[in-house]
Amino acid sequence: MARIGIVRERPGENRVAASPTTVAKIIALGYDVAVETGAGGLSSFPDDAYHAAGAEIVDTTEAWSTDVVVKIAAPTDAELARLRDGQTLIGLLAPALRPELLAALAERGVTALAMDAVPRISRAQSMDVLSSMANIAGYRAVVEAANEFGRFFTGQVTAAGKVPPAKVLVAGAGVAGLAAIGAASSLGAIVRATDPRPEVADQVKSIGGTYLEVVVPDEEKQVSADGYAKATSAAYDAAAARLYSDQAADVDIVITTALIPGRPAPRLITGADVAGMRPGSVIVDMAAASGGNVEGSVAGERVVTSNGVTILGYTDLAGRLPQQASQLYGTNVLNLLALLTPAKDGTLTLDENDVVQRGVTVTRGGGVTWPPPPVQVSAASKPVAGADAGAPPAAKRALTRGAKSALITVGIAALFLLCAVAPAPLPQHFLVLTLSVVIGFYVIGKVAHALHTPLMSITNAISGIIVVGAMSQIVVPDPLVQVLAAIAVLLASINIVGGFAVTRRMLAMFQKGAQK
Repeated sequence: MARIGIVRERPGENRVAASPTTVAKIIALGYDVAVETGAGGLSSFPDDAYHAAGAEIVDTTEAWSTDVVVKIAAPTDAELARLRDGQTLIGLLAPALRPELLAALAERGVTALAMDAVPRISRAQSMDVLSSMANIAGYRAVVEAANEFGRFFTGQVTAAGKVPPAKVLVAGAGVAGLAAIGAASSLGAIVRATDPRPEVADQVKSIGGTYLEVVVPDEEKQVSADGYAKATSAAYDAAAARLYSDQAADVDIVITTALIPGRPAPRLITGADVAGMRPGSVIVDMAAASGGNVEGSVAGERVVTSNGVTILGYTDLAGRLPQQASQLYGTNVLNLLALLTPAKDGTLTLDENDVVQRGVTVTRGGGVTWPPPPVQVSAASKPVAGADAGAPPAAKRALTRGAKSALITVGIAALFLLCAVAPAPLPQHFLVLTLSVVIGFYVIGKVAHALHTPLMSITNAISGIIVVGAMSQIVVPDPLVQVLAAIAVLLASINIVGGFAVTRRMLAMFQKGAQK
């Protein structure tokens, strides 16, 4: 049975690697857990809470002497000196940017697992610390910007005059960018977003933002192959620079989130762009720790330019919400430990044939194992193989239009043929039914998703009319009519009951304390 140590972080880091809740679940995997005294104090997790969860409260030396040391920030030189051969270290190690750290860990015989090296595949989402922290940081970036902006985000019309909404530009629509878009949109701002990956356009739109496409040839557009952004082409950079310059002069707040793993952050906003912004505008450079997306930003500092633009280069945005950040980080660690402990017997087992375990293992057996073999995963839809798979887009669209036109022509011809040979009044009824189907398709197809639940009430009313009409036909002395009328009553009743059941469940989601 291995012993896991949760150590106190260095000054300036408010988070802790595990909450009392996650500690209890780690113990359920068969581990003993030792928590360093005061480790969770800045995250509002007192020692008593850890003790109540089943952990032992120990001093610094004992916490660092455990079999597995779990922390957040990469170890300092003093902390490295505490590690010994055979120990396992779990934390944010930035393996692509700190080869000297990996060499030091390998030299000491430490098996190092980097939480920021989890591959972005579906099976590993529950361990993806970068996404967890980016989500919090994106939200906090909007909070910091709102505090500095000092004005309404939402537009208002008052007796004293009209207040225009704030305009926000989010550069990069990854996890942090989407969190920032959602937060700013919920506050009532007009939100615009850019990203070199065209597949994120629908995601931006779904949370209230407007996607600004950088217009470049198709071959210059980027498709993510592993869930991370890649370096863009010169043509894209030139077109994006023009877009950023135009937007900087128009918006009130800019939030930049662009990062490329293993490389310095790309420069998106130039000094000229900042100079063109209105006094009182705010920029939050979330990539300041990696060199910055904004010219003039300083990592960890607040800078005010000569023209009154505030540039925030804070590097601890997630740590400014320490309790929730610690809870999410601890959950990510717990899920990794669950993967490494299949028998739940407190024995940590590394399987190098598992793509997730191989990806996070950066040192082992006295050697550096970074980088791992590449893992390919695409967020973009793959083309469907078929007879026209090699056809150019224009040809495919023409083929689709031709097929639709042919089907419509055949349908019209069949309708007229049926009306010509069928006895009265069947042609009139069938014509009304056909027109109703066509009109209903286009009307319902244009209804926004948010209105589907209210629309269900309307369909219930229509189904009620069908039930009444069908019941009036049951008394007709014709067995065929009676059977058809009974089927109509049954189907319409099912539709009514199902509609009310779904509507009730949807409404319950918005009632406090309701059962879902």
